[in-house]
Amino acid sequence: MTDSSRSFLARCRRPVIKIGSAVLSGAGGKAGGAQLDRQRFAALCDDIAGAAQGRTPVVVSSGAVALGVERLALASRPKEMALKQAAAAVGQSRLMRLYDDELEERGLRCAQVLLTHADIANRGRYLNARRALAELLARGVVPVINENDTVSVEEIKFGDNDALAAMVVDLIEADLLVILTDAGGVYSADPRSNAAAERIPLIAKVTAEVEGLAKDSAGGTGTGGMITKLRAARRVSEAGVPCAIIPGHPGALTRLLEGEDIGTLVLAQGERKRLRKRWMLDLKARGEIRVDEGARSALIDGKKSLLPSGVREVLGSFLSGDPVEIATLDGQAFARGLAVYSADEVRRICGLRSAEIESRLGYRLLDCVVHRDDLVVTA
Repeated sequence: MTDSSRSFLARCRRPVIKIGSAVLSGAGGKAGGAQLDRQRFAALCDDIAGAAQGRTPVVVSSGAVALGVERLALASRPKEMALKQAAAAVGQSRLMRLYDDELEERGLRCAQVLLTHADIANRGRYLNARRALAELLARGVVPVINENDTVSVEEIKFGDNDALAAMVVDLIEADLLVILTDAGGVYSADPRSNAAAERIPLIAKVTAEVEGLAKDSAGGTGTGGMITKLRAARRVSEAGVPCAIIPGHPGALTRLLEGEDIGTLVLAQGERKRLRKRWMLDLKARGEIRVDEGARSALIDGKKSLLPSGVREVLGSFLSGDPVEIATLDGQAFARGLAVYSADEVRRICGLRSAEIESRLGYRLLDCVVHRDDLVVTA
């Protein structure tokens, strides 16, 4: 039955569809080394083809490591980075071959796109990826995106494809994020261990209390749990884009886009943020700047730049131009921005008036620590 409160989903034109390893393995998935369910995979490709009618979908798909585990006959999903990278290299080509064959049968062309966090953090590479994806979509090609596990290491990996999917929403200016999951949505308790657990059909805002409903329950097949999905939903909803967390069953995507009450819908928070500011939300903060209440009010209410006079503490090590969190004195982050000065420089000028910067440092880049144009309020 169609839910009138979800009727706007039928009007979405550029959805990002995230498919996890556990969804691709289906009932045949086993802890440690997943066996991809070919029948389920084909049915999910039917759903992608259906979503492509009048839309330009982008798929973020896990499965490379799981397929590599299968092809290398490993006993379990590897924990050693080098072996995980090797499994990803072996499995990624098979994963794309499957997508290419199945989507071609349905009249669609697809393209492989592999990303690392460094591609998002570097402005030039970000824009290059954005232009390439825009060209693919303009030509009716379905991008199939995955983390580049073969070259990713701890410092640059996304960590899970839920986070990657949230970043792709910004990269292509999507109007909906759909996360297919074996959990089927957000529940009041873990439905696997609590028969009284109830599905939560609608979440107006992902709060700490909502995140508390989920436990990081990574299984042997995937790398995330419901908590990573809620964090992804929070990221895109705060950027003004709704997110649906739905069952990974074949047909569920079609039902969602028809407005059916399925899974959990997280509503968008206000208007979509400007693209540059959404990009800053995707960056990994290199440090933290703690400010007094006056500075906090100036940033949130006065929409001002962060001046050195309001800075009280600097945590971490960052360079000029690096992304930093801006937090209250008790560590509650409320904004993110690009630092004008390095961490050591900010420590030397914190508490000073802007006119005193040059006398303390011997030079002055700008009168502020973070310029308003390079700052986005997150709370």
